[in-house]
Amino acid sequence: MKNISTQALKGWIILSRPPFHTVGILPFLLGTFLAYRLTGAFYPEVFVFGVAGVILILLSTYHAGEYFDRRENAISARIHENPFAGGTRMINEGKISARVALWTSIISIFMAFIIGVVLQFVYKTGPYTLLIGFLGAVPGFFYSTEPVRLVKRGVGELFIGFCFGWLPVASSYYIQTASIAPVIHWLWMPIGFSIFNVILLNEFPDYEADIVTGKKNLLVRIGKQKGKIVYIIFNLFTCLTMLISPCFGVPFQVIYFYLPFVAVALFIVYQVLKNRHEDARWLKILCGLNIAVNLGTSLAFILAYV
Repeated sequence: MKNISTQALKGWIILSRPPFHTVGILPFLLGTFLAYRLTGAFYPEVFVFGVAGVILILLSTYHAGEYFDRRENAISARIHENPFAGGTRMINEGKISARVALWTSIISIFMAFIIGVVLQFVYKTGPYTLLIGFLGAVPGFFYSTEPVRLVKRGVGELFIGFCFGWLPVASSYYIQTASIAPVIHWLWMPIGFSIFNVILLNEFPDYEADIVTGKKNLLVRIGKQKGKIVYIIFNLFTCLTMLISPCFGVPFQVIYFYLPFVAVALFIVYQVLKNRHEDARWLKILCGLNIAVNLGTSLAFILAYV
């Protein structure tokens, strides 16, 4: 019995994708740190509740995706072994019940709502706290959830860019200060562009499975060749908006911290131009480096303000 419980816990942890929580937590940390540097405001309890809310929304998003993407993930499991696409395979391998994923998704989104209520009405974080929370929670939950299922409507990637770009930075700043600094409206762009590209590149390994199951995400709608062009453009947008961010109030030191990630981003572009992404082994490497660019973008901003 103890061994079964341990295996179930391990499966649930894998299903929850802890490493991928960093794409939401780092921008949230950035907004919190920005609030402290610009206004001196930092309320530890608010920060802890805020991080918990972000994690719960991510859990809800990931678990709903595992539940509603079971067909695509089953096909992907036979096509590739890319850890950045095709889900965790925990449901398809029978290690976690599909019902568990569905209910933990629903429970997580409900708990995130409770945290939003506590932040707005107990800690008085501002009249728009719940509204800002809804802007992240609703698209996250319905990214894969039927009948809305944003991922099949060709706009899911754009919602991800917003929810993992502007939203975590602005929301964490807001719950500390009850305001949003103008610089946030600029510095979120490279973060948003890079996470958009994370989703887009991760759709390449699942392309065939998505076509078979009718999952009309952006890549399926425009095809691999146009998807390659869109990816390159957004990668260049990421670098450009990051490098000129000092013109909009970001400390100039951000350039020094971001240069290594510029090199990585341009390396990926070069490999994509050479069609290396069509090789499964190379694609796995490029997907990993792609996430590093996204995380490095948020980290460079944090270090610049330090």
